[in-house]
Amino acid sequence: MKMRGWMVLMVVLGLGSTVVAAQEAVVPNPLRVYLDCQDTRCDFDFLRRELGWVDWVRDRADAQVHLLVTRQSTGSGGREYTLRMIGLGDFENRNHDISTATPSQATDDDERRALADAMKLGLTSYAGSLLIGKRLTVRFDPPIAGTPEREVIDPWNFWVFRAGVSGFVAGESRSSSSRLDGSARATRTTDDWKIRLVASGSRSENDYVLSDSSTLNTVLTKSELNGLVVRSLGDHWSLGVQGGYKADDRDNVDRLFQVAPGIEYNIWPYSESSRRQLTVLYEISLLSAKYIDTTIYDLLEETVGRQRLRVALVQREPWGTSRLSLEGGNYLDDFSQNRLSLNGGLEFRVTKGLSVDLSGGYSRIRDQRYLPKEGATDEEVLLRLKSLQTSYQYHMSIGLSYTFGSIYNNVVNPRFGGGGGDH
Repeated sequence: MKMRGWMVLMVVLGLGSTVVAAQEAVVPNPLRVYLDCQDTRCDFDFLRRELGWVDWVRDRADAQVHLLVTRQSTGSGGREYTLRMIGLGDFENRNHDISTATPSQATDDDERRALADAMKLGLTSYAGSLLIGKRLTVRFDPPIAGTPEREVIDPWNFWVFRAGVSGFVAGESRSSSSRLDGSARATRTTDDWKIRLVASGSRSENDYVLSDSSTLNTVLTKSELNGLVVRSLGDHWSLGVQGGYKADDRDNVDRLFQVAPGIEYNIWPYSESSRRQLTVLYEISLLSAKYIDTTIYDLLEETVGRQRLRVALVQREPWGTSRLSLEGGNYLDDFSQNRLSLNGGLEFRVTKGLSVDLSGGYSRIRDQRYLPKEGATDEEVLLRLKSLQTSYQYHMSIGLSYTFGSIYNNVVNPRFGGGGGDH
């Protein structure tokens, strides 16, 4: 009886292998594509099903096309995706870009379908040169006859508004916490102008029961209002002004007003921002502050000037993504009160299957003139209720990943996946 059961199991497994082999044989000579989604999520399971004539290989060295996907936010709050297709092997030097945009109200399904449609349109130019191209067809949906073209009229004149509120509570026998956040945002983005207004506020409260049965209660509040107006001056230059208001318990700020005009130059045209940017920004600002407690400079109020210079690089290439920024600033009444910060990140493929992810930053700090003269108690230090005096800050992370095995990954099996698919 046991022998018969084993024979049945072997037959079932054999039939399963035959079915899989038959499925793999359905698509002759498929196009091999390496999908590289940077700064965005791609629903890999969905794409495997929608583009069944593509072999999605796991390593660039095995691909005929490197498909690089990047995205940027649009003025309406939606997303613009740029698909950069880089030919490899027999398709070397056959490169082209396709862009597609989704509105702010687009669902996850809307976005993945828009991406899939753009991929189909772009990859058919490569697949047409292969045997699989004979099995592909192109469909055109003509407009309905007699339907007049309507002029698009925007009653909001490119303005987009958004507001939100969120709350959080948690607790246990000897502690409880709550937090309330709110924000409002208005933006207007055109080729010539960029306008952004943002207001936000938060309140957090914590209660702790101490060993002597007394209760320690802490409350922190923060509110901000920021505005930005930028005027485009051609392909490389921009002129703008920022302004804002801030009140922050942790930073000892009762109220702070700031206005900061600035100018920015981009080495590459702004039209290439989805792929690369190298910008130089200079700002000079005027600040008027009133502090909660007397500062380390014996001040409760002050008006002072400040300047800053920032150089920032962002580059997305087939080998990976790099980010680097260097920023320096100082108060105009005392150049010794300054700050210099260097931050960067690098994601790149070292060799076949091996990827490295690096990020880090360091700041040299000499400009904490807002710190209270009385300092911070042990409780305030442990509970992070006040900013602490420091001469530097740093952070660093490193990650390695190595993938090996079959170069093909077209099979979709969502079982035990929780319904989320493979991204």
